Amino acid sequence: MNYYVKLFVAFLFIVTLVSCQKVVHINLGTSPTQLVVQGAVETNVPPYVILTSTIGFFSNVDLTTLQNSFIHGANIQVSDGSNTITLKEYTIDTGSNNKFYIYTVDTTNPNYMVGQVGKFYTLTITYNGTIYTSVTKIPNPKGTDTLWFGTPTFKNSKTPDSAMELFANYSDPDTAGNYVRYFTKRNNEDYYPSGIFTDDIVNGKTIKDIDLYAGYDDSLHANGDSLRYFYPGDTVTLKWCEIDKGVYDFWNSYDFASNAIGNPFSSPINLKTNITNGALGVWCGYGTVLKTVVVPH
Repeated sequence: MNYYVKLFVAFLFIVTLVSCQKVVHINLGTSPTQLVVQGAVETNVPPYVILTSTIGFFSNVDLTTLQNSFIHGANIQVSDGSNTITLKEYTIDTGSNNKFYIYTVDTTNPNYMVGQVGKFYTLTITYNGTIYTSVTKIPNPKGTDTLWFGTPTFKNSKTPDSAMELFANYSDPDTAGNYVRYFTKRNNEDYYPSGIFTDDIVNGKTIKDIDLYAGYDDSLHANGDSLRYFYPGDTVTLKWCEIDKGVYDFWNSYDFASNAIGNPFSSPINLKTNITNGALGVWCGYGTVLKTVVVPH
């Protein structure tokens, strides 16, 4: 669950920065508080939702601020078209005198819902008299054709000599509108997001020698040239997730906003969302394929 804590902090930090609509005006004023949704359902995994509120642009952001941003007591339902379940709120002790909150299935119910390929999942959140909804699909995942390790494509003087990069070949289905978000896991670490793809210009083609960089905890103050690669003896799991367009649009705008922080020449951007009624965030369906490979010595 540590991965969700780290992802939440990064996610909320971006939302804090981009939720202010008046960055080009002298008098910024105060933006109204908005609901922030971070939820997902994936193949053979129960749905979960992290529910928070936005933080003011000029607020002092610390662990207490983040903990106080969690929304409690919401009624959250997930429907797959045949069955509807109500998610239960759980408290997770992070071990640092702060708690993390997540809504997911009631684990005491042996028939709790897990994601199934091809199904649409409707999320309904009722909070303070307002109803927020979203629909996502778990697409049928194709997965990569082959995986192998090789010398990094963009190796430089800061890249360790033993660094290895993961490469893949991928045959895109001949139907347009395929979107992928992938994660990597190194040994016993968490899964970290690494990149997203669309087949807008490669529909139905075989793409060779795709660079698949290692995902890592970007809160670490370390040499990124070493963290984005793998090393001999590492056990690497690639989590290749087929997603729908709404999910792709959100994460594409999120990555753009994240990479633009600190760049004075970047254009302002608002995160795209697939949540209704003025909420921010995303409800994700992931069609997942896992492949595990070991970096050769």
